[in-house]
Amino acid sequence: MSQAPSTEGERKTVLGRVRNLLPRRRSTRAVAFGVLLALSAGGIYGAHAWAARGAADTQYAVETVQRGDLEDTVTATGILQPRDYVDVGTQVSGQLKTLHVEIGSRVKTGQLIAEIDPTVYQTRVEADQAQLRTLQAQLEDKQAQLTLAEQQQQRQANLMKDNATTQDALQTAEAGLRSARAQIDVLKAQIEQTQSTLRGDQANLSYTKIYAPMSGTVVAQSAKQGQTLNANQQAPVIVRIADLTTMTVQAQVSEADVASLKPGMPVYFTTLGDASKRWSGTLRQINPTPETVNNVVLYDALFDVDNRDGALMTQMTAQVFFVSGEGKNAVLAPVGALRPAGTQAGPRRRGDRTADVVAVDSRTSLANGPAVVRVVKSDGTIENREVRVGIVSRVTAQIVSGLEPGDRIVVGQRAAAPASTAKPATGNRPQMPSLMTPRV
Repeated sequence: MSQAPSTEGERKTVLGRVRNLLPRRRSTRAVAFGVLLALSAGGIYGAHAWAARGAADTQYAVETVQRGDLEDTVTATGILQPRDYVDVGTQVSGQLKTLHVEIGSRVKTGQLIAEIDPTVYQTRVEADQAQLRTLQAQLEDKQAQLTLAEQQQQRQANLMKDNATTQDALQTAEAGLRSARAQIDVLKAQIEQTQSTLRGDQANLSYTKIYAPMSGTVVAQSAKQGQTLNANQQAPVIVRIADLTTMTVQAQVSEADVASLKPGMPVYFTTLGDASKRWSGTLRQINPTPETVNNVVLYDALFDVDNRDGALMTQMTAQVFFVSGEGKNAVLAPVGALRPAGTQAGPRRRGDRTADVVAVDSRTSLANGPAVVRVVKSDGTIENREVRVGIVSRVTAQIVSGLEPGDRIVVGQRAAAPASTAKPATGNRPQMPSLMTPRV
């Protein structure tokens, strides 16, 4: 930067050069002199505006309003599970004789997947069948005796009409008839009981062959071939079959955020293996019973996602985002630059409890309402301007009206420079030489 003329001689030299540049005629010289004064004034004004703008940038943290996409989301961590699955167990005890599938095997409904040793159950069925044949033979014998008893009773009744027999003989024949009928009823009941036992034993025998109740993929195996299974206390699980074409994300949402969730709202998630790919779905339900983990109350939010390509697997960890609001190509401003209407706009200061409330609860205090922001004007001055806010995320707000892209707003206050390094307000400024009216 050039310095001002320091001696009277140098001043006169400068004035002489300026005078030589001016026109000779008085009127023309006066016009040129006015132009020089206007240019000097404009330069001084521009220097002051630039200094004011620089002062605003030095004193405050300033950001430029821009356009972009905004989402107001609730985040949570979830686990992927098959939507439809079944644990296939055995209803009878015995040795697992044959296991026809393994983990990863694809099965169809009705396919044989395992067999229990059927020897014990086969012998029970055979014993029931033999007992049933015995009872049926006894029933035939009793039916023959019933026929004889009916004939004897009829004969004694006819003889009694002709007084050819005694009353005692007739009563004996009638008692024999009733006894034969009763014995047949007993045998019929025994046959029914044996048939019922036979059906139960036949069912147990059929349970020794285990079939797939649904189509899917074997995702877990709890028993091994040759292992003895005891179904008397609890049905042992052999394998788990799951339909992996549709997965369910079970996300745990804190009690502070669960009020923002509604069934039917859009949701997406990413996995740890591929954070760049998004899977989308719709919130299906929120389980009403929470789970407490380390004194934190968490609710399970469930939604389904298509997995026909098989990219998602069981027990994967998902970073879930529930979208409560979104704006496309919106005017965006930092939340830290906004204050609710009626409060003082500007950077947060120590002890400003209102600013703390805004920072903690910005989505409810600012969303869909008026707010105040400090705008840096072109001349470097700062004005408070009321704006209308749309959706608000934790760090960014949508400005519906009041700001335009390119506006510069105050988002905070810069730390003051140390006294040892601060420059004085007045320094070695260049002194403008006095331009006096030249003599004619």
